[in-house]
Amino acid sequence: MVEVSTQGPANDAGTMDDRTQGPAGEIKRRDFLYIATGAMAATGAVLACWPFIDQMEPDASALAAGSPITVDLSQIAPGQQILVRWLSHPIFIVHRTPAILAGLKDKTLLSMLRDPDSDQMQQPDYAKNWCRAIRPEYLVLVGICTHLGCIPTFTPAPGALGPSWPGGYLCHCHGSRYDLAGRVFQGVPAPLNLPVPPYSFSGSTSLIIGQNPKGESFSLSAVEQL
Repeated sequence: MVEVSTQGPANDAGTMDDRTQGPAGEIKRRDFLYIATGAMAATGAVLACWPFIDQMEPDASALAAGSPITVDLSQIAPGQQILVRWLSHPIFIVHRTPAILAGLKDKTLLSMLRDPDSDQMQQPDYAKNWCRAIRPEYLVLVGICTHLGCIPTFTPAPGALGPSWPGGYLCHCHGSRYDLAGRVFQGVPAPLNLPVPPYSFSGSTSLIIGQNPKGESFSLSAVEQL
């Protein structure tokens, strides 16, 4: 980002005295030239940088239309989450560890969930499985609580919310909780699991959000609740 400042270097008393000398018209004309030259230079710098700034993220119209976006998965360390934007929605992408994946099958956890088998239509068929994902190690979710549309907080550490907490998501607004597959717990306001958007992979580290695998036709509009 290029910042254009309207403030110039501070002047000491001697410099200020020099500027007060001479005819008033000469001072005004000289100051105008300084300001005009500086403004043109700053504008030129912004225009020169704009093509690079514009390439940093997808065009707003493309995002609004739901055009697919590509995410480099190599930047996500095991156990970490990143957040990207698609269709103006926050998209959570988590690189799940073997320990996290093993915990998703724990019978104690499953007994605490409202829809452990993902029977409700909150994901495409290709993510209707025990890990709610195409590749178990990568979780992809629409990060919008199914209660009132708040954005849940990634809280992966077991025990962070009490001894029985296995790690997952907490919605601070009204206390809804989800596990690390986006499955909602029982006894919370949210009625449904977090949605899984359409997505696919291109290579080992390239995730395409908004594009189904070949032969699939899932749309986010098909979920029961967003």
